[in-house]
Amino acid sequence: MSEGAGAGKRLDHRLPERFVPTIDHDLCRACQRCVKDCSYQALEFRGSRVVPAGGCVACGRCIAVCPANCIEVRPVPPQFAPHGNWSERARRAILAQASSGGVLLSSCGADDDRPAIFDDLLLDAAQVTNPSIDPLREPVETVTYLGRRPGRLEVQDGRVVVREGDTPLIRLDMPLMFGHISLGSISYNAQKALFMAAKELNIVAGSGEGGLHPDLYEYADRICSEVASGRFGIKPEYLKEVAAVEIKIGQGAKPGHGGHLPGEKVTAMISETRMIPLGTDALSPYPHHDVYSIEDLAQLISVLKEATEYRTPVGVKIAAVHNVGAIASGVVRAGADFLTVDGFKGGTGAAPRVIRDHAGLPIEVAISAVDQRLVREGLRNRVTVCAGGGVRSSADMIKALALGADVVMVSTAALIAMGCRVCQQCHRGLCSWGIATQRDDLVARLDPYIASARVVHLFHAWNEELKEVLGAMGIDSVESLVGNRDRLRYRGPNPKIAEVMGVKHIGEGWG
Repeated sequence: MSEGAGAGKRLDHRLPERFVPTIDHDLCRACQRCVKDCSYQALEFRGSRVVPAGGCVACGRCIAVCPANCIEVRPVPPQFAPHGNWSERARRAILAQASSGGVLLSSCGADDDRPAIFDDLLLDAAQVTNPSIDPLREPVETVTYLGRRPGRLEVQDGRVVVREGDTPLIRLDMPLMFGHISLGSISYNAQKALFMAAKELNIVAGSGEGGLHPDLYEYADRICSEVASGRFGIKPEYLKEVAAVEIKIGQGAKPGHGGHLPGEKVTAMISETRMIPLGTDALSPYPHHDVYSIEDLAQLISVLKEATEYRTPVGVKIAAVHNVGAIASGVVRAGADFLTVDGFKGGTGAAPRVIRDHAGLPIEVAISAVDQRLVREGLRNRVTVCAGGGVRSSADMIKALALGADVVMVSTAALIAMGCRVCQQCHRGLCSWGIATQRDDLVARLDPYIASARVVHLFHAWNEELKEVLGAMGIDSVESLVGNRDRLRYRGPNPKIAEVMGVKHIGEGWG
């Protein structure tokens, strides 16, 4: 073939659909509401009928708005020849990259079918010699604190006193916080809903690396501000307003990567808030260009403490990677007041699929490694350890606490409570539920007050279930569960995982 013989020919292959909406035309009223509400243009009105137009992502919006309840979204049966090694997923990825020549982006957590280690852990329950507690009739304490721990408590006149000079501790009414989800990755209404929920629940919400919109400053006393490598939106007056400041070194969904907000989502509001040009990709560098050692990190922590006049806890967020225990030790020695560990399967608005699916450690292993390392080095009582990445339920939260976390970070579950269907299209900015989008017509679909109420209900339910489990274990305070791995047993296929986590196998006693 001569040079240029392929010019002008199509490089892209039309891939088989993954999902298809099916319409019961006997029930359909031809109101076209589904067509109007489908932000992915997967439905069209042709002739006198609503018909599929391709590109369905199974967001479920059409089902929710159909007044006749006549739509069903079905997965398309496999359209590729079966092969033991070459899965349909692998072949779709190859065809997509052969067409685009680019890195495949995806959203939400890793979607492989490997089971979560949480599912292989069983909780203990109290019996005769350690009687259970009835949380309906006896107090079970779920309050915890975010910040540098005093090391030991001093009691004066029956009151606990934190020594003068210690960084203030932030009280959380439950051992939960919202992870960092930036304005830009989600809509203004979605972020406002999270901040409203944090205020009502008396917990903390992460701002993400996008700064803080001026209209949301009223929630600043419940916001943990993220200082990422791009320094988007960071200014002294903002840092002095928030409850806590966190340096983002890594993220569980993309360890070793910086942030990426596609330019299509950088509207005038996002441009102003992040202090970046309109319509340009917001790419934060992979490393902080002023942090190349623990000593550099210690200097940045010191600078932020100085900027906030030593009234605000300063923490560090790291991705769960293979040497996470040693890294955590260095972070604590550098002066961090709290440490956040973000694990494999953590959520994201946009990440290279190859990083999201193949880099990092499961959060279960990472929490245990960090807790055990800090205990061995006599550092554990100095710092609050926060952990997250794929936490789906109160059971996951409880097991994370027993493995060594003081506070559990939740992001995707809160978005699901608002209406997210985890269709993994956040990076496209077309979210039909008004959550991961900046289009005004789509943003308006999410009522922040209703969304906030639903998130509050979810977290209240999880906290009540925490009390139920604590009572069943005979524990009257969540602080007594933190790092208490003896109340867990492993039943999975790999006993080495149990050994690494410091958890006994099923059948082993306490002795």
